[in-house]
Amino acid sequence: MKYLLVSLFLVLIVFTPAQAQTIDAQASKVNFHITGGGLFKVKGTFTGMKGDFNFNADALSTSSFDICIDAATVNTKNKKRDAHLREPDFFDVEKYPNICFVSSSVSKTTDGYITKGELTMHGVTKTVEIPFTFKNNTFTGNLEIKRLDYNIGEDYGSIRVGKEATLVIICKVN
Repeated sequence: MKYLLVSLFLVLIVFTPAQAQTIDAQASKVNFHITGGGLFKVKGTFTGMKGDFNFNADALSTSSFDICIDAATVNTKNKKRDAHLREPDFFDVEKYPNICFVSSSVSKTTDGYITKGELTMHGVTKTVEIPFTFKNNTFTGNLEIKRLDYNIGEDYGSIRVGKEATLVIICKVN
């Protein structure tokens, strides 16, 4: 009987899915930068992160992410620019209020982990891979995106707005 209980306990440990962690919305954000005017970088953030965060380094096959940020929270510390970024020619936040990522896989790398999945922004969905680390209950991922792939600011040439944005995703969980 003792061996049966120990065996059952071990089976439960091995096949237990990743436990859902709660996203700390106050400490989680997406930082970004993109060139502006061909001469300088525009830096900003998105906040309002929410969704399902399930990560278990010991059971990556059960790990998954289904996370969105509020597109209207774009903040470059320039109110006029931020208002313009919320309009239809950029993020069109009334029509597309969220920017979302849904993972299809999570795997280990030599430097940490990588998650592959679908990024949806401005009504366009593309497959992306996000290399990340997970330390002290904090997911830190890096991603470069081409804004024109998502139909963002199509009428603005690369002289006024860069073509690629660099993102740093910081998701603190409890």
